Amino acid sequence: MHLQQNISLKPYNTFGIDVPAEYFVELDDINDLAEITALPEKKHVLGGGSNILLTHPVTGVVMHNKLKGITVERENKDHIWLNVQAGEIWHDLVLYAINKGLGGIENLALIPGTVGASPMQNIGAYGVEAKETIESVTFWYWKEKTFLTYSNRECAFGYRDSIFKRQLKDKAFITSVVYKLSKKPTYNTSYGAIQEELENMGVVELSAKAIAYAVMHIRTSKLPDPKQIGNAGSFFKNPTITKAQFAQLRSLYDAVPSFPVNDLLVKVPAAWLIERCGWKGYRKGDTGVHAKQALVLVNYAHAKGKDIWNLSSEIVKSVKEKFNIELEREVQVW
Repeated sequence: MHLQQNISLKPYNTFGIDVPAEYFVELDDINDLAEITALPEKKHVLGGGSNILLTHPVTGVVMHNKLKGITVERENKDHIWLNVQAGEIWHDLVLYAINKGLGGIENLALIPGTVGASPMQNIGAYGVEAKETIESVTFWYWKEKTFLTYSNRECAFGYRDSIFKRQLKDKAFITSVVYKLSKKPTYNTSYGAIQEELENMGVVELSAKAIAYAVMHIRTSKLPDPKQIGNAGSFFKNPTITKAQFAQLRSLYDAVPSFPVNDLLVKVPAAWLIERCGWKGYRKGDTGVHAKQALVLVNYAHAKGKDIWNLSSEIVKSVKEKFNIELEREVQVW
């Protein structure tokens, strides 16, 4: 284990925020976890850095998850179970799966970050969530100094949520995830943009690869590349409101889009709310809201984490005042 001091985290977060970590270690061997556990400093886990906003220097130990490896745990005629180390790049796993004709995660192509974030955030896009394929999650439990494995049910998955963001926040270090992928998949093209893109591509026969490439094209056309403009993708969750609230909203704004959650609740696109408040394309100094996607806050060059946080607070306030809906941030704030 090589423990470094006073290391800039700018290369390790997609917002490109330049703050130092008191201690920093790249973890590529799970055997080092016991030694890291013995350190008295607070522990922070960093994967791809694509879902965090750094607002101040980080005290304690920042562990950069570099655990690698994809192995077949078991398979039958219909499914294959892949055991994937948490430091693997998520999009690389998607490409691995589609190149082997395996279905289940193709709609999640090009989501930035590592495999360890998929159960943490229950990542999702275009009608699919990670929880639909996750069989189990193995993690190092700091308090007991041991490895534990939770089933899908035990992970308590919700919308961009899991037990790892709640009861086990700062208590667990995810080391690997088992995914159940299909050899005979049923494809999800329920989002109109996917179907339209497949038609534009001239796709006649559906496949995991075709859907993944359609999603990749949609994402690159709408979302900024973090290598060009600092960002963490969608900054806010899509809020869920009651059908009674939605009816009232629809009476005032008949064009408001929605997605049914169940018989009582409706999900409203946060991007629509933010855009209607006039934030899309807003810029102040090096901080702003992306011109093509109102959900994405950006760092044009040298923005501070607190600048981006303050902008997000202004957006939350304006949406609350205009629509009486409370936006919730999706990113993790350090």
